Amino acid sequence: MTQPPHEDPPATPEQLREQIEQTRHELGDTVQALAEKTDVKARAQEKAVALKEQTAAKAAELSGQAKAKASQAAQLVQEKLPDPVKEKAAVAADQVKAKAGQAGQMWQDKAPEPVRDNRKTLLTAGAVVLVAYVLLRRRQK
Repeated sequence: MTQPPHEDPPATPEQLREQIEQTRHELGDTVQALAEKTDVKARAQEKAVALKEQTAAKAAELSGQAKAKASQAAQLVQEKLPDPVKEKAAVAADQVKAKAGQAGQMWQDKAPEPVRDNRKTLLTAGAVVLVAYVLLRRRQK
């Protein structure tokens, strides 16, 4: 194996050492790049993180759009709703609030201690029953 003639003058030992060190550094970078390409687990994790971020961004965007549409729909309903219906709904809401306040006071006065511990749940259930009763009563009229 003969080397082709070089036009460059022969290198000094110091230049050869620098060239060898540079070649080692380049070879190390190449090996590291190849190792990263073959690391399937790390690449899959990176892709999963990217997809997760993309999904979260899309969900936030869609949530904002849904909220905007709901707000528009509520505004449209408010505009189209006749004034007598709005007034009746306001009166019914006031009645429900008053009845809930009375029920809460009665609850404090008459409920046994173990039952009072579940007060929030029971009050919510009572309010739901009261609202259902008022709505059913209004439909019957």
